[in-house]
Amino acid sequence: MPRESATAKRARTAEIIRRLRQAYPDAKCALDHQNPFQLLVATILSAQATDKGVNKVTPELFRRYPTPHDLAEAPPDDVKAIIRTTGFFNNKAKSIQGAARKIDLDFNGEVPDAMPELLTLPGVARKTANVVLGTAFGKNEGIVVDTHVARLAKRLGLTSQTDPVKIEKDLMALVPRDDWTIFAHLLIFHGRLCCFAQKPQCGRCPVNDLCPSAFKV
Repeated sequence: MPRESATAKRARTAEIIRRLRQAYPDAKCALDHQNPFQLLVATILSAQATDKGVNKVTPELFRRYPTPHDLAEAPPDDVKAIIRTTGFFNNKAKSIQGAARKIDLDFNGEVPDAMPELLTLPGVARKTANVVLGTAFGKNEGIVVDTHVARLAKRLGLTSQTDPVKIEKDLMALVPRDDWTIFAHLLIFHGRLCCFAQKPQCGRCPVNDLCPSAFKV
């Protein structure tokens, strides 16, 4: 099979995006939130957990501790008890309270809307920062690379990397910047509903003719 040129790969990527938009017109962040702070906390809690599981605990968490100051000052054991079912609750409680404390003290209680500042918050790496920037602030600063995005990007032949930072770099070179946020949502929806880790449903996939892995996984 001939090597795909960068121009051809970008064109194929654009067609993948077009078809997935048609297939998943409602693709969006599945974490329930009402403001950037809630999204930040929910995203930290979503590590090694399902969005559905996070959505079960955040209403009570935000009812009791609605602001960064409130969460920063909350008794750690209370926070742990609320978020326990999301797993790794000791580390997550430390991260969300640490992030809340820094937001309260260093950013006047407002979640920063720039990558460098977000990355100074405990528990926040590029994935979480990209979620907050793209979904809460409408800023396309990067592409969220979670397990679905990593799996599908490789299957679709858009990257050969396994490190999330390198995967993101490859995808940013292929996907138009205006589509960076929605692209991740589309791949996540497709990964959850069709392109499963085990036994992907290639027969009903809207991009199977554009996928080098179709019917081979």
